Amino acid sequence: MKVYEAIVKGLEDVGVEAAFGGAGENAAGLMLALKHSPRIRPIITRHEQAASFMACGYAMYTGRLGFCFATAGPGAFNLISGLAMAMSDSYPVLAVSGYASRKWQGWGSLNETSGLNGTPDSRAVFAATTKKSFFLADAADTFDVFEEAVNVAFEGRPGPVHIHVPLDLTERGVEVTNARPVRLDVAPVLPDPARVEEIASVLAEAIGRRRRIVVLAGFGAVRSGAGPEIRRLIERFQIPLLTTLDGKGIVSEGHPLALGVFADSGHSSAWKAFREADVVLCVGNSLNQHATFNYRDDLFTGKTLISVNISETEFRRAYKPDHALLSDARPAVAALADALERKVGEVPPATVHGKNYEARNIIHLTGKIHPGELAQAIGRMLPERAVLLADAGAHLAWLGYYVELEEGQNFRKAGSFGPMAGHVNGAIGLKVAQPERTVVVGCGDGCYALSGFELMTAVEHDIPVIWVIFDDQEFKLIKLYQIAEYQETGLVEFQNPDFAAYARACGADGYRVETLEEFEDAFRRSLASGRPTVIDARITRWAVPHYSPSPDGVIAGLVEILEDRLRQG
Repeated sequence: MKVYEAIVKGLEDVGVEAAFGGAGENAAGLMLALKHSPRIRPIITRHEQAASFMACGYAMYTGRLGFCFATAGPGAFNLISGLAMAMSDSYPVLAVSGYASRKWQGWGSLNETSGLNGTPDSRAVFAATTKKSFFLADAADTFDVFEEAVNVAFEGRPGPVHIHVPLDLTERGVEVTNARPVRLDVAPVLPDPARVEEIASVLAEAIGRRRRIVVLAGFGAVRSGAGPEIRRLIERFQIPLLTTLDGKGIVSEGHPLALGVFADSGHSSAWKAFREADVVLCVGNSLNQHATFNYRDDLFTGKTLISVNISETEFRRAYKPDHALLSDARPAVAALADALERKVGEVPPATVHGKNYEARNIIHLTGKIHPGELAQAIGRMLPERAVLLADAGAHLAWLGYYVELEEGQNFRKAGSFGPMAGHVNGAIGLKVAQPERTVVVGCGDGCYALSGFELMTAVEHDIPVIWVIFDDQEFKLIKLYQIAEYQETGLVEFQNPDFAAYARACGADGYRVETLEEFEDAFRRSLASGRPTVIDARITRWAVPHYSPSPDGVIAGLVEILEDRLRQG
């Protein structure tokens, strides 16, 4: 058994069913091993970066290992963006990359990345962007290294790992003679019963004293499948639910206790509930920049912060919790609900303020599509259990604000690493992993232009993702930032091709729409077709996403900005 055949056997052992990679000489043996695998579907991408994003998409909601690969040198380095996203967004991903022959190390051979004599240092690069990077020095260690790598990927907070495979280990005559089954043996992160009792007592006292409690749920709660447990907790103890953007849909957003997204582009109903809360129970979120109004100093002043997270490092970030529970979200919430059941009797119905985002009046300033109405239409027409992905850009704010998810649907933005094209390509991996789910990408035209050529990959492999392009021919968020900081704009406008014509040229379906009615017709056709589809929606530039730099509201946020400018002179 050759080294790459052994790696493919290990992938099969841990349940991997798809491999995303870029072609290259140093990966040639892996490509052949994948060709002959009866269980793994190999997908060669147009660019290795896309392969790494697809591996993230594959792992996103499945709990399975995402796998990507590349040849040595530039191919390997092209994986870095996806691995960094896997690190920030908690995806278990394994990357395997080639490495130039060690016999010529330090001589500057083709694709050498030893770090010697002026060559790039791939070991340092991959060590900096993964939970752990491994160097396979001996073919006899293949199964041991592979097994350790995949277990590290799943331990605690999931994340990416990487294996270097030197070219000389793939030469004729080098065999792996100690084949064995690979064991994935990761202990679940369960809550400490004593800590559960402590936190339950804090919550029970707050309930008894009629103090106001809110739950703030993030992607960690979604990833762990904690939706039923959170619904039980909020209904039994009448606790309003707020979510981060990535927590949308953990419980139906139409639920009476669901008050929307708490973020700088979120809902006033969520901001109000948070402002009035005495206790905040954070479940599976990192309290990152946009969910905390740029790490606002006074965000938790006068509040008790309780944090439930699978990673202990999350308790040492910007906000130190008053009470911390190290655990995967689902068992933690279940244990808290059970403990509260023993301590709390009947709870009167909570008084909550209604959501206003779906009914909010949208003013038309031009004849083109308003992005808020485009987002509303997507939300209304989104099928059961569909996944809506958004990349970095203004479209993310429109989708997060105006799309109301039902339980079983999911929304995901690019996380704190924030790659613009992460989900344009990641959607392909997600659809491969969960072909029964509708996968829709809401993306900016800037995002799509970065890597929309992977549409050819979707066509070649019959992967029916739907891309909705918010097309206004400008980098909207950058433009808004320039205006706010410099009072002028520059280099933010560009020309687009006819994306619909491009899609048809690639063999996909393509629609160019300029009215809401045209969009709804095109989206309806796309949902029914089962084909890769691009909808080029021409939106107005004269619309600004709902945003506030303060949880006290838009007006208060603007006043704070003005006061800060005056202080700075």
